[in-house]
Amino acid sequence: MTIFKTSVRNFLAHKGRMALSAVAVLLSVAFVCGTLVFTDTMNTTFDKLFASTASDVSVAPEKNDDAQQTGRPESLPASLLEKLRTVDGVAKVEPQVTSMQITVADRADKSLGPDSGAPTVGTNWDDSQKKSVEITSGHAPRGADEVVLDSDTADKRHVKTGDTLRVIAAPGDFTARVVGIATYKSTNPGAAIFYFDTATAQAKLLGSTSAYSGYGLTAASGVTNEQLKQRVTTAIGSGYTVHTAAETKAQNKKDIGSVLDVMKYALLGFAGIAVLVGIFLIVNTFSMLVAQRTREIGLMRAIGSSRSQVLRSVIVEALLLGLVGSVLGIGGGIGLAVGLMKIMGSMGMKLDMGDLTVTATTPVVGLLLGVVVTVLAAFLPAWRAGKISPMSALRDAGTPADGKAGKIRAAVGLVLTGLGALCLAAAAGADKATSGAGMLGLGIPLTLIGFVVVGPLLARFVVRVLGVVILRVFGPVGRLAERNALRNPRRTGATASALMIGLALVAALSVVGSSMVASATDQLDKSVGADFIIQDQTNQPITPAAEKAVTSAGHVAHFTRYVGVSAKVTTPDGKTGTQKLTAADPTYADDIRAETVQGKLKDAYAKDAMSVPEGYAKDHGIKLGDRLTVHMVDGSEAKLKVNAITSDDTSLDKGALYTNIATAKSYLPADKMPLTGMILAKADDGRAKEAATALKDAVKDYPQLKVRDQADYKKLIKDQVGQLLNMIYGLLALAIIVAVLGVVNTLALSVVERTREIGMMRAIGLSRRQMRRMIRLESVVIALFGALLGLGLGMTWGTTSQKLLALQGLGVLDIPWPTIITVFIGSAVVGLLAALVPAFRAGRMNVLNAIKTD
Repeated sequence: MTIFKTSVRNFLAHKGRMALSAVAVLLSVAFVCGTLVFTDTMNTTFDKLFASTASDVSVAPEKNDDAQQTGRPESLPASLLEKLRTVDGVAKVEPQVTSMQITVADRADKSLGPDSGAPTVGTNWDDSQKKSVEITSGHAPRGADEVVLDSDTADKRHVKTGDTLRVIAAPGDFTARVVGIATYKSTNPGAAIFYFDTATAQAKLLGSTSAYSGYGLTAASGVTNEQLKQRVTTAIGSGYTVHTAAETKAQNKKDIGSVLDVMKYALLGFAGIAVLVGIFLIVNTFSMLVAQRTREIGLMRAIGSSRSQVLRSVIVEALLLGLVGSVLGIGGGIGLAVGLMKIMGSMGMKLDMGDLTVTATTPVVGLLLGVVVTVLAAFLPAWRAGKISPMSALRDAGTPADGKAGKIRAAVGLVLTGLGALCLAAAAGADKATSGAGMLGLGIPLTLIGFVVVGPLLARFVVRVLGVVILRVFGPVGRLAERNALRNPRRTGATASALMIGLALVAALSVVGSSMVASATDQLDKSVGADFIIQDQTNQPITPAAEKAVTSAGHVAHFTRYVGVSAKVTTPDGKTGTQKLTAADPTYADDIRAETVQGKLKDAYAKDAMSVPEGYAKDHGIKLGDRLTVHMVDGSEAKLKVNAITSDDTSLDKGALYTNIATAKSYLPADKMPLTGMILAKADDGRAKEAATALKDAVKDYPQLKVRDQADYKKLIKDQVGQLLNMIYGLLALAIIVAVLGVVNTLALSVVERTREIGMMRAIGLSRRQMRRMIRLESVVIALFGALLGLGLGMTWGTTSQKLLALQGLGVLDIPWPTIITVFIGSAVVGLLAALVPAFRAGRMNVLNAIKTD
């Protein structure tokens, strides 16, 4: 109990010195708890949605991942309806029509689909819809020219009853007048929903009045869902997917859960980085507090306290710090989750605050994380405190450095760094990406840990170099700042290492992202001969009506259609596997200049011919002139001759099996032929501007289509990579903020530790301005030290990663020097800002009071 009281007294006495460590714990725990609350809330939202839409028993087409992309969803025959109605135990059968392969536009030809990436859904209105939505304005659709849409889409896109909408679908375009607005009883997670009467949905979305997407069955009283499922399965036989409501909900939850899990673990990964950085802050805090209390601890030992009691005393302080930071972090995490929900709402995904879910595990995880991490981080300083002898009471504060321990640490750090460097070198020289990735995954943590361990040794050299380059121009004040940074290399190394981690990741990702953009641009310049690329922005196939409009544009020498065809290919080694054939018009050989190692690509577009990539040919023993058995999914079998073997040294269409569209069509029924996925266009000589204008005019009625020239396509790639990197940088910002707090914390405690020294310096003539400058320069040099380590390490990781990407065809290494230089200069600015408060406090110290401080 005495130890506990002493610990509480010390914790309260030094609470100001522990404040920034508490903030680091708070931020880390808030990120973790916020992620858990947000993803749990998303799961709750979707669970309620799935529960409200699931029928007692549902009958759907058998899942086929290899189905051809015809623009029409898989369907069941309408004749099945009567058979289901006769099944014993069926109270009601509701035929369902649903398609997510549509685009809906307003009068101005602007898409009404979500911007968040959620789908646009067309479905039929029936009684089953009333379980999840209610019509709050107008009435249900009653005819071929009527439509009802969800209220979220209506509000966001400013649609009202009476407006005319145009629906773009594979069977054909049609218009419909808005006759009602439907509001979800539970939360609509972002999709745009359009309801049609059943006959219209069949004809316009499926292209057939004799088919439905599926059937929803209601069980009669006294019949369980499981019993009804068994009876339905017996009645209709195999070839269908029959699920109970619970199974449908579980399957839907599994499908959406895989997406949410990726987001959840990605966010937790970044939270883990922040926790790791926070550990350095906590270690530094307790190390400095122990050093400042050397005399106090020595006196405790002199009056009878054992080593274990001193150790426990420091651990209890860490426990209290962890508890305070964790409790505040849990509350902050809930606030963060609410903020994320509002951000998702602004993007179109409505999340009801009533669904905010805080499970019992979330606060438990938050508390355990904060307390365990804090106690573990404080254990080494606590162990050092236990080693303080009673004779230390006679010395000034500060524990002498353990020279032997420092040498061992340097040796271990150099060994780890060397092993990591060998792994990175092996990864860079790997022949296969899989083996190289394993070495890269080993090299990154080894070099990171090695740099952290060897940090004090590096500080002695790097800080001196920085001192010569930067600090010496400030005269005696600069030299004092350099000596202060070198006074405790272990502390300087730990503070810089926290900043190093975040900046290393920033540098590595910058190199990888920049290299990806440069490689893709290089491939476009080398391989693409077409002037324009026309694609659906929602990654759907191009509808026949839209294709007709595009290919009617003038000033175009030729159009090339690009279609993905699913097929089962049997190779000479007897193996059969599903492949996606790249079926295109023969002009594709001119529009995409794919290199071949044998044969000519244009010969792959001859009748009943194809090409294969060199890796595929090597793996399956395929030679030029061989005939492969190719069974088109939903079609017939073909014997295609291998007329070309393409090079794998590319990132564009890498691994593609090329053939002619005409060849694919001859082995597929017309209703099973996939729709065009992309159209390439080559302008007439000297008429590129006119062709661009004509193409853009041709697609103005189709808002889902985008016409891009090569410059536009390069910009698209750069923007997409840039958006991804910016999102990652935003998530890494938390770790960098915690690292900056570490710099502030180190300087603040350092000022307290050097109070008497500061007083003496002021007494012999150092002005307040010079004092503040000295503290600021010390902070800047520590920040730049961390930046040099981080940027150097990160560029090494990024360069090695690019070598692996080169095996996938991304062969251009591009170091984004403007970004690297900006980050380096920014680190100096961060160091300057971090020193403002500590420098201000040092400058305000009363000289006499400072001199007489113990």
